[in-house]
Amino acid sequence: MPRELAILTFQTLDGVMQAPRLPDEDSSGGFTRGGWADPHWDGVMEQVGKFAMAEPYDLLLGRKTYELFAPHFSGAGDTNPMNSARKYVATSTLSQLDWNNSVALSGDVAQDVKALKSQDGPLLQVHGSWQLIQTLLAEHLIDEFRIWSFPVLVGPGKRLFGEGAMPRALKLVKSDTTSSGAVMSIYR
Repeated sequence: MPRELAILTFQTLDGVMQAPRLPDEDSSGGFTRGGWADPHWDGVMEQVGKFAMAEPYDLLLGRKTYELFAPHFSGAGDTNPMNSARKYVATSTLSQLDWNNSVALSGDVAQDVKALKSQDGPLLQVHGSWQLIQTLLAEHLIDEFRIWSFPVLVGPGKRLFGEGAMPRALKLVKSDTTSSGAVMSIYR
C-alpha cells in the first residue's frame, strides 16, 4: 500500500513558519523575530508527541532543517523516534549525512518524493523545511497538513502558504488547543 506524506508545521497567526524555536534558527531575508514559539513550546510539543509522532514514520527534510536537527537529535539517544526514523534529505550540496538512517535525495525532488510515496512504508513526515514544502505544495504531494498556529504576529517572513499556493479545499479532521492559546489543526 502506498504511503502518505504529512507536513508538520509551526506558524504564527499571520502565517510565518520561519525560525519558530531559536532566535538565530533562520535569519535569511533579514528575519529578526526567531524564537516566537518559545513561550508556547511545552504544551505544543505535548500535542505533537500525542497526535503527530506517536505512530511510526520516516522523515523527509530539506537540507537546512537536516543541518539544524542532526546535531540536536543524533545525541538524544535511541529512544527518540527521530533517531530510529529513516531520514530522506533533499540536498544538492551535502556529500555526507552523519545522522544515522539518513539518505540523500539529490535528483529531482518531486520525482524522488513520488517514488517514495509509491513504496510501502510508514508515513512520510516533513518537519520545517520551508523550501521543500513549497515544492511539495506546487506538485500536490501533501496528503495531510498538521499545523500548529501560535497566537503571535511577526510580520514579514517565510509563509507556509505563499504567493504560489494553489486553491484547494481541505477537510479538518482534528483540532485541539493548548492552555497558552496555540491551536492544532490537522487537515486532509
